[in-house]
Amino acid sequence: MEKLSVTIITLNEEHNIREALESVKWADEIVVVDSGSSDKTVDICKEYTGKVFYNAWPGHIAQKNFAIDKASNQWILSIDADERVTPELADEIKEVLKGPETDAYAVPRHVFYLGRWIDHSGWYPDYKLRLFSRDKARWGGINPHDEVITSGSVKYLKGDLLHYSYRDISHHVNTINNFTTIGAREYLKLGKRASLWNIISRPMGTFLKKYILKQGFRDGLPGFIIAVSSAYYVFLKYAKLWELANINRRTTETQRKDG
Repeated sequence: MEKLSVTIITLNEEHNIREALESVKWADEIVVVDSGSSDKTVDICKEYTGKVFYNAWPGHIAQKNFAIDKASNQWILSIDADERVTPELADEIKEVLKGPETDAYAVPRHVFYLGRWIDHSGWYPDYKLRLFSRDKARWGGINPHDEVITSGSVKYLKGDLLHYSYRDISHHVNTINNFTTIGAREYLKLGKRASLWNIISRPMGTFLKKYILKQGFRDGLPGFIIAVSSAYYVFLKYAKLWELANINRRTTETQRKDG
């Protein structure tokens, strides 16, 4: 049977981390990388593993790859502090590791939001590639939306990975504000620009996709809130991108005049 390392990155997750660790304590190794928690996160983690590391925050992608590099085993299961591995998924992973048939496995993630499990809205089944052979995969994507990129083949598991994403609407809005700032900066680095058409049309398209095409209406009022907040996310990211581009342009013009 292949040995498994579970990797988790943390920052002030004392309200989440114990449940996450409990759900993976069956693994051969747990690796935690903390970026400077001021609460009891690190103390709780040390109850479950001796492999707790500090690394100043370099971004989501780099931090998760740092955690992989600290792991001892070939096979990695990467989860977030607000996620839980169900017993069904744990059993399925153990069975897979008796003789892996591919290089990476995606799992369905089930989100708990505003007091209920979300079964539509594009949030379920929200397949995430989380179990993989480290020589065939690394974290990539565009911050803050990281994803595992693999050079090998992928199969899909059936057991759910539970995601307790947002404590309430205020937490959701704060996360949107933080993530859209990061996303806008990353887009600017890539040379992307925001037009009035982007700022108007993309949020509208996102709402229709979430609420109509992905049947968010079947998730009740939380489904409507998800669709609106998703549209707001897109609006804010492109609005911030437009703002950053204008700031850069004005700065460049000022430097030219001063020069």
